[in-house]
Amino acid sequence: MTTQVIQAPKPRAATVIHDLTWEQFEELDRSLECFAGVKLAYLDGNAEIMPISPEHEDFKSTLVRLLEAFMDEKDVRYYKRGSPSLGNKELGARNEPDESYNFDAPKASPDLVIEVVKTSGGINKLEGYRRLGVKEVWFWEDGVLAFYELQSDGYQKVAKSNLLPNLPIDIFCRYIVYHDQYEAVKEFRKIIRM
Repeated sequence: MTTQVIQAPKPRAATVIHDLTWEQFEELDRSLECFAGVKLAYLDGNAEIMPISPEHEDFKSTLVRLLEAFMDEKDVRYYKRGSPSLGNKELGARNEPDESYNFDAPKASPDLVIEVVKTSGGINKLEGYRRLGVKEVWFWEDGVLAFYELQSDGYQKVAKSNLLPNLPIDIFCRYIVYHDQYEAVKEFRKIIRM
């Protein structure tokens, strides 16, 4: 009996389509509705089609569960918005965040957007979020969490979240890559309760 070695597929890069009108982008969106595992973004005539892998979803779910455990334990009033399409023709931009939140009260645009990056494309997502007025954008990529804060001249990379300044970043990131999601959240809760 021979053993067959099966390799996991390599993540696919995002596909970028240039010179699309908003109406053409909307038609592309409608044509892809029946396909699960694809996210779209649009900025000034450029569309990005991003495949979503199971690994992407695992990191996103763990990160979100840890973040919400922290906010629950620290009594932070938040409103989970999910991953709705954000943007419109007038802004010339649209993004589909992996997760988004408002703090204190529901608002038209999220205060915080989270993006888990497993594939990369060619459009500037921060520019789309700037047009929406999103206060902070977090990118999780290759085991690193990067924070971007909206300032008067656009987004600036900052060392920690100003929306959640007491989040223990090193511990938080360690548990995002922990071997078991359930145990990660359970242990993280114990630590932040101290």
